[in-house]
Amino acid sequence: MNGAARPVFSLDAPEARVYVGDCRDLLGRIDECARGAVDIVFADPPFNWRRAYDEWNDAMPEEDYLGFTFDWLDGCLRALRPGGALWVNIPDDWAAEIACYLKGRLGRTPAAKTDLRSWCIWHYRFGQNRVERFINSKVHVFWFVKEGGAATWNPGEVLELSDRRAIYGDPRTESKKDGMPPGMRVPMDVWYGQFWGRIQGNNAERRGNHDNQLPEVYLERVIRSTSNPGDLVLDPFLGSGTTGVVAHALGRRFIGCEFSRANAASAFARMKSGPVRLGAARAQSTAIFPARVARRASSRPPSGEGPDAEPKPAGAPRRPPRKARP
Repeated sequence: MNGAARPVFSLDAPEARVYVGDCRDLLGRIDECARGAVDIVFADPPFNWRRAYDEWNDAMPEEDYLGFTFDWLDGCLRALRPGGALWVNIPDDWAAEIACYLKGRLGRTPAAKTDLRSWCIWHYRFGQNRVERFINSKVHVFWFVKEGGAATWNPGEVLELSDRRAIYGDPRTESKKDGMPPGMRVPMDVWYGQFWGRIQGNNAERRGNHDNQLPEVYLERVIRSTSNPGDLVLDPFLGSGTTGVVAHALGRRFIGCEFSRANAASAFARMKSGPVRLGAARAQSTAIFPARVARRASSRPPSGEGPDAEPKPAGAPRRPPRKARP
């Protein structure tokens, strides 16, 4: 198909546009994408899991699916500015192939060179129950940066409470020398916590007909950390619209592509309504142990204690009790 693509839905202040069709065809016909002027791409593609989408074929032969994957990745790489961020949300099934492709380690060469900045994990509870192997409770989250320009990195926008403050009241975290505020840290590369679970059931964020809807806090972390207000965000697989919802609310310009017109209409309605939990996970603690309330706030955990301590073997000698003062 030739000629400039036309959006089916649009918003102002900041500008947001939704296009209907195959992103492989659309990206080269959207002006900013053709010029390589996109600041950040977030892609959550179909996983080829035989889901009953209303229009998309989610049961491709493996070779066809990988060809489709490399094609849309190339389209996104061309759309990005030098230094732009490419985020990919992908399960175990295809993570290795995508990582190797973007690193240039397969027979086919990607459209641009990139640098892998972080390989994160989105961890959620209530994975599908099974008995033949371990229950899956994660998705891979790749952050690649296109070579040739300065990357955007805003760690101060996504800080969380340090475990040393949340659990131990450790005074060392109150006088940090890494440039971060007292008691705060850059999030780890395994993402979990309140509001980070799968969006299902009666969750306040839930949209109908979407079994792989991502939580708003996930997209908020991605967008805040690697883009600035006024930047252009692209989602080639709009789906339920979470990327567009969060990007628009955070003052970013937005382009979304969606194969299904019905999904595009639903996502656009959600974008107009706005987010449900914007800011809910900022400065939160993700500690998995309760605060040691019995300890003084100024004390540090004794050697051999804490969440990373090795368990003592059975029969190990205990420290003798202190003698009582006379």
